[in-house]
Amino acid sequence: MKILVTGGTGYIGSHTVVELQKKGFDVIIVDALFNSRINTLDGIEKITGIRPEFESFDLADQRLTDDFFARHNDIKGIIHFAAHKAVGESVEQPIKYYRNNLDSLMNILESMQKYNVPNLVFSSSCTVYGQPDAEHLPVSENAPIKKAESPYGNTKQIAEEIISETIAAFKGLNAIALRYFNPVGAHDSAIIGELPLGVPNNLMPYITQTGYGIRECLKVYGSDYPTPDGTAIRDYIHIMDLAKAHVIAVERMLNEKMKKPFEIFNLGTGTGYSVLEVIKSFEKVSGLKLNYEIVGRRAGDIEKVWADPTFSNNELGWKAERTLDEMTASAWKWEQAYRSL
Repeated sequence: MKILVTGGTGYIGSHTVVELQKKGFDVIIVDALFNSRINTLDGIEKITGIRPEFESFDLADQRLTDDFFARHNDIKGIIHFAAHKAVGESVEQPIKYYRNNLDSLMNILESMQKYNVPNLVFSSSCTVYGQPDAEHLPVSENAPIKKAESPYGNTKQIAEEIISETIAAFKGLNAIALRYFNPVGAHDSAIIGELPLGVPNNLMPYITQTGYGIRECLKVYGSDYPTPDGTAIRDYIHIMDLAKAHVIAVERMLNEKMKKPFEIFNLGTGTGYSVLEVIKSFEKVSGLKLNYEIVGRRAGDIEKVWADPTFSNNELGWKAERTLDEMTASAWKWEQAYRSL
């Protein structure tokens, strides 16, 4: 069966393509390469022995999106990753985020209706919960959807609403929104990993690039949060655990195991780690002393959030397995392998 993976040369997308191909799916990637590299396809092929079909265009362009679906009438499901995703940048450039993240989704949903593509797995985010109250930590799928702390988070909230209302209006469409927490790490082969263009916005690649000497100093945003060490707390999940969950979601749809047309699952470990704890883990597995400095808080950041993954554990039969040290070790292994090329 053919699965379309939008944003498939990106970090999460590329690892998910590997898992899909391992399971025997025929994958086609659409990626505008805004924050990824075309040579990621080489890495996917090296791991799996299969080079996925690839087209490069902006899904926010309705004409190009419609043309793509008109030419590919055998797609059975879509995993939609393609989106701008930097919280800080979204605060500075909100229109860029609303236009790209929402236009691309609406164009895909229109084409799904027009060309009878029934299944969508949507890359959502724990940012939809805003800053949870203490009584709602860890966060379950039933936690209140509070005001998003950033335009990026708001695009995920709005996107879920668009999907829900579209499914209600057009029978025959199904969707699963995967609200995941903070993906880190790399494929065990160290052939693909997290490689953002320019200065990283996410913690782990900034840590590994600082450890390797690409960046002079890691900035730790805020030390006055109401947490044990004053730094922000997140639920970090290994990228391969996350990729496997997407394949499970696709199989759930294709095997008609869904309980309702729109399902939502949290993907996390259930454990929160502070920024300083992640730094200590990196120093432990690498044997390096990391150069970092504490600076002021960053606009849009949430103080603390971690998942209650009980529902996804029970309903999907999925569970995150890797420890924090395994996550930081795989990220460091990837960074060293990439820089030695």
